Amino acid sequence: MKAITLHASPTPHRFLPAGPLRGRIRVPGDKSISHRSIMLGALAVGETRVTGLLEGEDVLATAAAMRAMGASVERQDDGTWSIHGTGVGTLLQPAGALDMGNSGTSTRLLMGLVASHPITATFTGDASLSRRPMGRVIEPLSQMGADISPSPGGTLPLMIRGLSPAVPITYRLPVASAQVKSAVLLAGLNTAGITTVIEPVPTRDHSERMLRGFGADLTVEEHGGERHIHLRGEASLRPQTITVPGDPSSAAFFAVAALLVPGSDLVIENVGLNPTRAALFTVLRQMGGSITELNPREVGGEPVADLHARHSPLTGVEVDPALAPAMIDEFPVLFVAASLAHGMTVTTGLEELRVKESDRLSTMAAALTAAGARITEQPDGLTIHGTGGDPLPGTPHAVATKLDHRIAMSMAVAGLVSQGGVEVDDTGPIATSFPTFRALLDSATGQA
Repeated sequence: MKAITLHASPTPHRFLPAGPLRGRIRVPGDKSISHRSIMLGALAVGETRVTGLLEGEDVLATAAAMRAMGASVERQDDGTWSIHGTGVGTLLQPAGALDMGNSGTSTRLLMGLVASHPITATFTGDASLSRRPMGRVIEPLSQMGADISPSPGGTLPLMIRGLSPAVPITYRLPVASAQVKSAVLLAGLNTAGITTVIEPVPTRDHSERMLRGFGADLTVEEHGGERHIHLRGEASLRPQTITVPGDPSSAAFFAVAALLVPGSDLVIENVGLNPTRAALFTVLRQMGGSITELNPREVGGEPVADLHARHSPLTGVEVDPALAPAMIDEFPVLFVAASLAHGMTVTTGLEELRVKESDRLSTMAAALTAAGARITEQPDGLTIHGTGGDPLPGTPHAVATKLDHRIAMSMAVAGLVSQGGVEVDDTGPIATSFPTFRALLDSATGQA
């Protein structure tokens, strides 16, 4: 899988001011749902067919790993993906290390799958992923019986020896993390008894929805404001036909650009609006952004609509930290929106952003400051004093994106609403989640 190796040669690009975003566009499929459809399809007996799969490097890393462990995962000529699984408990010993590229989701969720199978797997990744902490997943999976040997500091490269039968546990998440929750639930699939995850703060629930769709015995109860998720193990999963909705995290860049660039009137089709993912659009509306939902519907158990975004003057707000788990990946582009708003935007409770692909608080603060924004960085968030709608000056030199795809795309949006453009040091990592980003941006702004 050459596509998931580290980008050796940076590909810098200057994003220049552009005309309004108009017309109708469609963003690639949701990354979270794409990952899970491949993993669960590979554990179901029979053929799962997936349309709209995100074909970025992160998802291709998941596909390669499942092939290495015995599943058939193939792309058909019409773009449909066909996944033939042989059942829970049947994962095979991979012949070599599993290269996760830049994908933290692939790594943490696949660690969960391996943890309850009698196989040993070594996980490797690129320089960015190899700095990300895995301890929060190692802790519960070790309680279930997996033997995990990480590099110093709890990072990749990492070797995990699964245990079968594993031990069912009740695990209270110490921090809000859909990846940790999903890793424990996936380990529970091949574990006799009931595996329970207690979630003090709700996080994205794609795993729960999809596990039920594939036939797993999963129930969710509310106790004292907490979610108790129970999964009965030794599951028998049924193959599914899945249509992946558009990724709201990808739609976010275009929605914010349309709000900021004068004259914009853009429809983003087929966007997944799972309530555990869509809080950015709530915050943008609180700021005065004109974002309306057209043709709301349900596809595969997920709420979907077309988003109509129009240029709007924005006003700074204090973002409720309770919304953070439902928009954790969208804060970088929200910081761009806040930089051009009227007044001050305050964000708190965002410690999680310091352990993403990069430290997204410090990296975005530095990049936006270089572009002329007024940013104050706190330990758990940023305070942003907006320009009142005036364009940012732009950057004389390339800003550092730290191999982080969302930083690169967020600063591309900043370039559209600058006087002199914004240069990012490397656009290569964008391929991990949104390989068609630049082409779609050029199309929406009439530069294609």
